[in-house]
Amino acid sequence: MSLAVVLTRAQLGVTAPEVQVEVHLANGLPAFTIVGLPETAVKESKDRVRSAIVNSHFEFPQRRITVNLAPADLPKQGGRYDLAIALGILGASEQIPLTLLSDYEFVGELALTGAIRAIRGTIASAKACNQNNRQLICPKQNQQEAAFCAPNNSYIANSLLEVAAHLHQRETLPRPEKLIALDEPLSYPDLADVKGQLQARRALEVAACGGHNLLMFGPPGTGKSMLAARLGGILPPLENDDALDVAAIQSIIGHCKPNQWQQRPFRAPHHTASAVALVGGGSHPKPGEISLAHKGVLFLDELPEFPRTVLEVLREPLESGHIAISRANAQVEYPAQFQLIAAMNPCPCGFFGDKSQRCRCSPQQVARYKQKISGPLLDRIDLHVPVTPLPISDLQSKPQGEPSHTVRARVIACRKIQNDRQGSPNSQLKGMELHDYCALSKEGERLLERAVEQLNMSARGYDRILRVARTLADMAQSAHVDINHISEALAYRGLDRGNP
Repeated sequence: MSLAVVLTRAQLGVTAPEVQVEVHLANGLPAFTIVGLPETAVKESKDRVRSAIVNSHFEFPQRRITVNLAPADLPKQGGRYDLAIALGILGASEQIPLTLLSDYEFVGELALTGAIRAIRGTIASAKACNQNNRQLICPKQNQQEAAFCAPNNSYIANSLLEVAAHLHQRETLPRPEKLIALDEPLSYPDLADVKGQLQARRALEVAACGGHNLLMFGPPGTGKSMLAARLGGILPPLENDDALDVAAIQSIIGHCKPNQWQQRPFRAPHHTASAVALVGGGSHPKPGEISLAHKGVLFLDELPEFPRTVLEVLREPLESGHIAISRANAQVEYPAQFQLIAAMNPCPCGFFGDKSQRCRCSPQQVARYKQKISGPLLDRIDLHVPVTPLPISDLQSKPQGEPSHTVRARVIACRKIQNDRQGSPNSQLKGMELHDYCALSKEGERLLERAVEQLNMSARGYDRILRVARTLADMAQSAHVDINHISEALAYRGLDRGNP
């Protein structure tokens, strides 16, 4: 009887809780048992591991084999444990050096031939190995993810036989190839394509400079979606730590593109999306759209067409920057620090208040349409900006707006001011930071006091006005927030004034 211990990582979150794989061989009738809450894919690893060991020219022990996946109360899913189980069996049967197994962590799904297939969540495993100064052996198909965060603590392998040769110190596995990142995000359309809409363009730049949430409202075809699609192209690139968190989340669902590691995510779910699709969940919790938009943009087009129950789940993540998902068998917390950009029409038909007077919606229909967006959710959106129809002369002219790279340079400079001052965008200012960095003059205090009384703003709305005003001051390279910045910040609260 012998015992082998191999460590791997579970695909349950960015922090990747540790799972210990124990292999126990005992005398008696041949049997292969896996315990520790394995799901179907994990149970089926018995057949994959058996065939992989035999086809790799090793002997499969004809004894009672018990594989324990600890901790016992943590559900195990996927084929990522195959490689660790196979090596545990080979180590317990003394076909590979048992002492060397403790120096490594192994992840990978085995084919029947012994080849190692790609898995999800490699970045979480590589990140944990890098933090704990351990060596990771992973599939070659996942080498970009391993190179992204642990190039010097990872090895890549094509087959079980190659891993065994490495452990026997006969042939060293290669390190992952050096990752080449894109210097400039190229997938976003250019802001220069937008004709007119100077106020909306200004609001879009303000939102980018301070990380503020933005709601654009107006008739259909005025360019709301067009503007939102160009926000990602004027945002600053991700810092290394933020890029690593974003890539780890994307790795869990298998959509990771490490060569675009500086590009901020842009997610635009359809209005038929469910609450689970938006915030995450399921029997085995997975990240939702708000987590996939972490450190990037979540665009909700046709905002009132989303079910109100779906929109309400955004309220807590917009404030806290994370989402906690609790199920009977798992509790997971995912980051969700996203920038919300939304678009809506003024009424069901879309033409309420239009000069053409095409709207035939009754006052009750218009009121019900507006009520689909609750006050608490609207209160969490910093900028409410109208997008009006363009005159025919603007439509016939060539676009003359600034290109994205010009605006992006200003946004980067403005974000640098904020990072040097408080270490975060202005949208994240809280508590004493608001008082320290957003101090107002007497005239500004009186103006804001009158506005709060007339518009019946909440304390949250008051704070958001201060944050936007601080961003406007930074854009003007002003050390103080003056009355002009307060006035412009108030002008971006159209829905508080009863519009549309």
